[in-house]
Amino acid sequence: MVNPIKSIYLDNAATTAVAPAVVEAMLPYFTKAYGNPSSLYELGQQAHGALTTARDQIAAHLNARSQDIYFTSCGTESNNWALKETMFAYQSKGRHLITSSIEHHATSHSCAWLEKRGYEVTYLPVDADGLVDPAVFEAAIRPDTVLASIIHGNNEIGTIQPIRQLAAIAHEHGVLFHTDSVQTVAHLPVDIADLGVDMLSASGHKFNAPKGVGLLYIKKGVRTRSFMDGGAQERKRRAGTENVPYIVGMARALDLALSTLTERTQTETELRDHLIDRVLAEVEHCRLNGHRTQRLPGNANFSFEFVEGESLLLTLEQKGIMASSGSACASGSLDPSHVLLAIGLPHEIAHGSLRLSLSHETSREDIDYTVEAIKQTVTHLRTMSPLYEDFLAGKKQLSAVK
Repeated sequence: MVNPIKSIYLDNAATTAVAPAVVEAMLPYFTKAYGNPSSLYELGQQAHGALTTARDQIAAHLNARSQDIYFTSCGTESNNWALKETMFAYQSKGRHLITSSIEHHATSHSCAWLEKRGYEVTYLPVDADGLVDPAVFEAAIRPDTVLASIIHGNNEIGTIQPIRQLAAIAHEHGVLFHTDSVQTVAHLPVDIADLGVDMLSASGHKFNAPKGVGLLYIKKGVRTRSFMDGGAQERKRRAGTENVPYIVGMARALDLALSTLTERTQTETELRDHLIDRVLAEVEHCRLNGHRTQRLPGNANFSFEFVEGESLLLTLEQKGIMASSGSACASGSLDPSHVLLAIGLPHEIAHGSLRLSLSHETSREDIDYTVEAIKQTVTHLRTMSPLYEDFLAGKKQLSAVK
């Protein structure tokens, strides 16, 4: 019997709680060392010193040069900056951009914005697991291709792309390469030098830092126009007074995350696989979305036939389980996930999706409780589905769900 009083948060891909140690690190820069880091007097220089230290710490963790790290408000801003301003800066070379069909909306909507202004975008297909084929990627490169942007770890289905290989192919053809690493920084070993990318986006609230702070790595020599005009902050490339407390918090959060990365990812992977194995074995007419093993440690995404996703989420919430049907940025939309459609799911199956994203605080007990709740909920919702009734009566065939 499921206990409705229990509360389990399984939507860490949407956002995470700010760690107490992160709050503690931030507090002095709200009340004591609160100066503007651009000011020359001591109070301002205290803030400037904290900003420099945070930039150095983050760069060291990502194996990048400090001067190549630029602070932003979030991953969405970072993606917008990387795509729009790079395409503008290199328009004399060409106006063609390559991306995938399963990008976060921060990327896909930026591409659509560019298309309205005369740029051309190739949206690469993915296979049933959500992977980009490197050969297809290379074939899409044209003489006028300026930039490729491929998400590192998909925010919905968790599939991890072969970024190192894709970036190397891009560079062989003189094409710049950006990756959206919002879901992978602090959750996987992310070594910018090893990946070989020219630009990389990350967001603090995905790894226990506050909402409202992110970063964009821009390799030395890459031309991008300034994203915001005004002051000379961020080496004249992103105007606006830096959010010192939040930047300090992001650096501290990354410290904490990487100090336990090996143990944490192993535990999350084991729990994720336990969750996947149980759901696939114990719930009929469901499938796992995304690659079975080449996926984010804490991500599990399922589709259930004869079940509507919104009803599934609301019923699970009544049982104390907080989850999502995909990207939090698109949760207000009634349209099925573009990611699930891209991997070949029909509309009616894409509507019945559930994303569960774990954290270091998730326990095996939480997973087992969740599986029981899913079983009860799916069974109950199917009793109210006319499509399921038709299936049982032999009037409807199963869709592509395995």
